[in-house]
Amino acid sequence: MESSTDWNAWHADYSDANSPLSRRLRVIQQHIADWLDETAPASVSALSVCAGDGRDLIDVLGQRRDAARVSALLVEADEELVARATARAAACDLLGVTVSCADAGRMGAYMSVGPADLVLLSGVFGNISDDDVRRTIDALPQLIAAGGTLVWTRHRKAPDLTPLIRQWLEEAGFSELSFTTPQDVFFSVGVHRFGCAPVPKDPAAQLFTFIR
Repeated sequence: MESSTDWNAWHADYSDANSPLSRRLRVIQQHIADWLDETAPASVSALSVCAGDGRDLIDVLGQRRDAARVSALLVEADEELVARATARAAACDLLGVTVSCADAGRMGAYMSVGPADLVLLSGVFGNISDDDVRRTIDALPQLIAAGGTLVWTRHRKAPDLTPLIRQWLEEAGFSELSFTTPQDVFFSVGVHRFGCAPVPKDPAAQLFTFIR
């Protein structure tokens, strides 16, 4: 099933600084900044799945003097969002950021890069089936480096899947670093560290399909 959501229109909520989407963005950006501070000064890699216009990672890198040490792949299927993310990265002179127009739900989209030190799964788990959430988590060891950091989001509307997501991540070799759950809104942001060795990618693997 193809996505029925106009994701360009969806991004309009970012114009309201007090919207849940903007508040979630700030939480994610703070985690990215913290990760960069913790890993300085080594060269690192990042991967953003369903990256949208890339503002979570790009806007953080654009404000940092050490941005050049980051190589990043942003995968997004919407051509307009890809163009916006590409322009955003260019405006910040981020030569290490590559934006790929591809189906982020297929492992084939990631074959050009090695396991990443940071993986962003923002806005993914809330738009796919529960089975696909589990399938994606089980496939994460193909995408993330040993000791790598995962930042993910999911709403907590009933039925709240986040307890199972946290359990599945633990079973897949991740330890939880933080879990942010504001009381007045439904979003949550989890941060986990991968404690195992990465495994080879299966280029034919299907991770997920958007159902919204």
